[in-house]
Amino acid sequence: MKLYTTTFNERDTTSVRPASPARSSIFSPSSKSHRRHLCPPPTNSIRRGMSQLEPYEIVIIGGGIIGCTTAYYLSHHPSFIPTQTHITLLEASTHGPAQGASGKAGGLVARWAYPKALVDVSFDEHVRLAREHGGEERWGWRYVGCGSWTGRGVIQTDQGNEGKGYGDALGALGKKGKRRSLEKTLGLEEHLDPKRSAPLRRKKKTGLPDDLLWVSEDLTDSYEPMAGPEETAQVHPYQFTTSMLALAQSRGGVDYVQGKATGIVQVDGKVTGVEYLPGLESPISEIALKKTIPATHIILAAGAWSSTLLSNLPITGTRAHSITIRPPPDAPIAPYVLFTTITLPSPTTHGQRGKRTIIADPEIYARPDGEVYACGPGDDAPLPDTVDDVVVHEEACESVYRHVGAISRELREGTVGKRQACFLPTVTTEGGGPIVGEVEGARGLVVAVGHTCWGICNAPGTARAISELVMGGEITCADLKTLHPSLFL
Repeated sequence: MKLYTTTFNERDTTSVRPASPARSSIFSPSSKSHRRHLCPPPTNSIRRGMSQLEPYEIVIIGGGIIGCTTAYYLSHHPSFIPTQTHITLLEASTHGPAQGASGKAGGLVARWAYPKALVDVSFDEHVRLAREHGGEERWGWRYVGCGSWTGRGVIQTDQGNEGKGYGDALGALGKKGKRRSLEKTLGLEEHLDPKRSAPLRRKKKTGLPDDLLWVSEDLTDSYEPMAGPEETAQVHPYQFTTSMLALAQSRGGVDYVQGKATGIVQVDGKVTGVEYLPGLESPISEIALKKTIPATHIILAAGAWSSTLLSNLPITGTRAHSITIRPPPDAPIAPYVLFTTITLPSPTTHGQRGKRTIIADPEIYARPDGEVYACGPGDDAPLPDTVDDVVVHEEACESVYRHVGAISRELREGTVGKRQACFLPTVTTEGGGPIVGEVEGARGLVVAVGHTCWGICNAPGTARAISELVMGGEITCADLKTLHPSLFL
């Protein structure tokens, strides 16, 4: 078994305590009987039948932001004792934690996100974590301006290929590619108090804020703030996620294990372990390699891959492409997040410009170190086997670059750093998610999945709730009944 240090630069080999799977079965609650209750079970059911002194073996499946932050909150819970509670965080990627959406997202944290019950806890927890652990320096925590920008883009001639890459960001997917909105601004109007937001709307007539110099004012039709002061912030998602894991490991009793979870084991309605394939360089029979980590509690936080372990979870993956840009050193990059609507002229073909205009809507995030992050719409590409197998379409990334460069000289003249793609976990049932709580029929199995584009924002609230449920028997920080698994499974 491979373990990572908190810097994820070195690996070591150790062993886990063996399980006895002879009388166990692989859990996959796919029958309709699990839908019989419309109300959550008793909130303390997760501790029913367990002595307060019985050692806890907690396995977290998924080394993304939900899993790593949950490890932090469990290890910092008042009831946590390293000699009595052991936490194993199991991640499939061979490259370390936060290799999916948790490391490739924009990092937006907003009071106007959704669902409100979870956001109200999460935002305050983000503030507290940054204050207590030096978040400004450690993971780029800061408040930002956030606005809706509408305007026109200018196509630049590039080595004789005028307009190349300005088409639909999904063009690389072929005719079957389907565009999906990331729905990040959904519910924003419900959040804004009309009395408080009225002055913001009137500012629309004045155009861009005075310090927002990295977007062309000449191309701006309108700029409208989307929230009030200190209601929108950001973190660097990879730095935040790895910091949460490091802070958890500093408490003792927390191991990071690289391996692909293949099954959840239960006996008599109670989880007992997680089957997994340890990461190895040479191909060997999966059956020969499969191991089991014993568990009294299992927390499923595998993002878009969660339904591969719990088949009736209504979770699907939406792929999104993104890039990072390093503007010229002398470019003033003020702290703003922009949701844009850019009207672009049709590219030329054989010297003739087409009649169809193009509407692009990339999101743009300025980061504290001067880097700028930008992402395009989602698509319906099939979910690969693991996060390491995600395919990046260069044309989709190039399209994002040219779209944002069409409204900003600073971005157009900048250097593209990363071109990447990730899968966002989306709940397919009406009303969305996320799904947070203990699964009926499998005592000790807790799910924390389906956070869509708000996983970075809502990780602390989710993790705090899960830690309360596992360590104390009930969620007390918020009323999350509408997110209970019994309403989705």
